[in-house]
Amino acid sequence: MVLGPGGSGVSVVAAAAALRGDVGLPAGVRVGADRGTVLMSLGSRSHLPERLGVLRLPGDPVPVTGQTDLLQLDPLAVVETAWGEFTAALTAVVGGKAPLPLVGTLTSVAPGELTVLPGAQEFLLLRQIREAATAGRWERVVVDLSGVGDPFELLRAPKVLSAALERLWPRHTRLAEAAEKPAVAQLSAAVEGIDRDCQDLIELFADPHGVAVHLVVDAGDRGRRALPDFVAVADLMGLPLRSVLVNAGIGDGADDALAQARALMREDPAVAVAPVPREAAVDRLARIRRIDVELPRPTGRPRGSQALTVAHVSGEGLDSVFELSWIQGLPDPDRLELGRSGDDLLVTVSGFRYPVRLPSVLRRCVVVSAQWRDGALVLRFRPDPAVWPVRPDTGGA
Repeated sequence: MVLGPGGSGVSVVAAAAALRGDVGLPAGVRVGADRGTVLMSLGSRSHLPERLGVLRLPGDPVPVTGQTDLLQLDPLAVVETAWGEFTAALTAVVGGKAPLPLVGTLTSVAPGELTVLPGAQEFLLLRQIREAATAGRWERVVVDLSGVGDPFELLRAPKVLSAALERLWPRHTRLAEAAEKPAVAQLSAAVEGIDRDCQDLIELFADPHGVAVHLVVDAGDRGRRALPDFVAVADLMGLPLRSVLVNAGIGDGADDALAQARALMREDPAVAVAPVPREAAVDRLARIRRIDVELPRPTGRPRGSQALTVAHVSGEGLDSVFELSWIQGLPDPDRLELGRSGDDLLVTVSGFRYPVRLPSVLRRCVVVSAQWRDGALVLRFRPDPAVWPVRPDTGGA
C-alpha cells in the first residue's frame, strides 16, 4: 500500500513501482493469463488511466503492459452495488417483517444515501482490495491510497464498523435473541458475518507477512512537517511500514527531508529510506516507467502496536503488576491522550484516535500509570479485584 499527504506524488510513485515489477517477474508471465501485478486506484477522479494511456473502466482490470493491470475502483459504485445486494438479502431473510427496528431502518436507506454512514464506504473498498489480493490472479497488488482523503481513516474503518455493530446490537444480546427466534437467528448470522469480515480486514492490513506500507512525502517543508505525524499514526495502528520515499520532484529540500527520515527511522533498519528521482514530466506511460523506484517486500516483522509486549514485572495475585509497551512515535507529547473502553485501550496521537485491543490478561486489569519512555509508550496495570480470579483458601488441607 502506498500512501502519503495529498500532493506528494503518491499516485505516480505507486504507478512507477507497479510498472517496475515487470522487470522482476519471470519471463513469459502474463497478466490475466498467469500472474503479474495489479495497480489499484481507489479514487473516482484519479488521472492514472489518462497518464497510463488506458481506458477508464471502473471495476474492471485493464491491461497497461504485458505484466501490469490497472484496476480503478469508483467508491460510489462499490457502495451502491454492495448495499443494494445487502438490503435485498436482508429483506428476503426477514420475509418482509422486521423483527428489530434496526432492520426496517437499514432496508429503508437507499444506496445513494449510504455515504453518510460512518465507515461504510471505506469498509466496502477494503473488501475490494482483499478480493483482489486473494483472488490468485496477481502475484503482487500495489494499492494507491491517494484518492481516499485520509488513508488512515480508510484503514480504521473496520474497527469503526465493528464497534458500531456492537453498540447497535451487542453480540451477547443478538446471540440470546437468535436462540429464541429463528428469523432473528438468520439476521444474527448475517451481522456476525459482517463483524467477522471486519476482524479479517483488521488482521489482513496489519499482517507484516503479506502487506508492506510505503509512505511518500514531498521534499518541501510540508513533507517534513507531515512525516513525523504519519509515522506516529502508522505506529499506533501497527501498520507494517516498510519504506519512506522522499519525492525529490516536489519541493527543493530533498537532502534535508532524507536526513530527517533517516533520523526518524534509525531505530528500525527494516524500514528503508530512499529518494524518488526528479523527472521533468510524468504525464504519460513512457515517462512514468523511467522513474527508478522500488517498493521493498514485506519482512514479516510487526511494528508499533502490533509488536506490543506484556511483562509481569512484580507481585503475585492481586498484587501483580503488568507492563504493556510498544515503540511509538510521539511528535507532539501534549496531544497524547489515553482512555479505556471495555477491552480496548483508546490512544490518541497527533489528533488521531485508535482503539488498541488489550491482551487477554490485561482485560481484567486497571491502568495504574502511563508514560512515554525511550521512544516507547509504557503502561502499567494491576488486577481488578472485581473480576480477577482468586484461588480459594483451602485452609492447608
